[in-house]
Amino acid sequence: MLKIVDSGGGRPDASPVVLLHGLTATHHYVVMGSRVLERGGYRVVGYDARGHGESDPAARYDYPSLAGDLLAVLDERGIDRAVLAGASMGAHTAARFAIEHPDRIAGLVAITPAFLPDVPPNLARWDALAAGLRAGGVEGFVEAYGDPNVPDAWRETVITVLRQRMARHARPDAVADAIEQIPRSSPFDSEDELASIAAPAVVVADRDEVDPGHPLAVGERWAALLGAEIVVEPPGKSPIAWSGGQLSRLIADLAEDAR
Repeated sequence: MLKIVDSGGGRPDASPVVLLHGLTATHHYVVMGSRVLERGGYRVVGYDARGHGESDPAARYDYPSLAGDLLAVLDERGIDRAVLAGASMGAHTAARFAIEHPDRIAGLVAITPAFLPDVPPNLARWDALAAGLRAGGVEGFVEAYGDPNVPDAWRETVITVLRQRMARHARPDAVADAIEQIPRSSPFDSEDELASIAAPAVVVADRDEVDPGHPLAVGERWAALLGAEIVVEPPGKSPIAWSGGQLSRLIADLAEDAR
């Protein structure tokens, strides 16, 4: 069973917004608790992905399963079409879902995507993170994570948030399973599949010096394939993906265009 948080209500003329978090995160870490969308009249649904947060573990952790969970959430909540806003793994899941179910998506906000078919994942690093989590819990994961390789101004913030979000998981071993399996799965097999998504879209990317795990070049490629606007923070500023209010306003703007 998945842990689902549903604000309910929402304007009748506004598509619901479904938030999808990244690998090792929870539903708290998309818009960071911002209520901008709800105050704007949007019904907002978030959930912890399988094995994460308060959701139950599963036998499989891959993008077909994650997209299937998203379909089940929409069906269970009686949502025909939604704006999907996903970060990293959540962006990849939303893209997979949009390819498979184009009639169920009103718009796509892809936040810090990191996957392209010709960019191999660093599986050794993911395996080391999983091993650290299994052996030492949150501190083992942080030790395996090592130096975040960001400017000094951001280093303490990155490590603090890392500890906070890893502490939210009820079943760390399930998260370790997900860390091992999901990077070995592909949300789509070719760039043509991503380009087939016709829904209105926007890509929110981070600059590499602050978020090297989500390369700006990947975000730029997603935007080109989707025919989407790309939004990036000004040099030296905090990433938009870290600012729940700013990110929520971008989601709301896309949702208005998608009506």
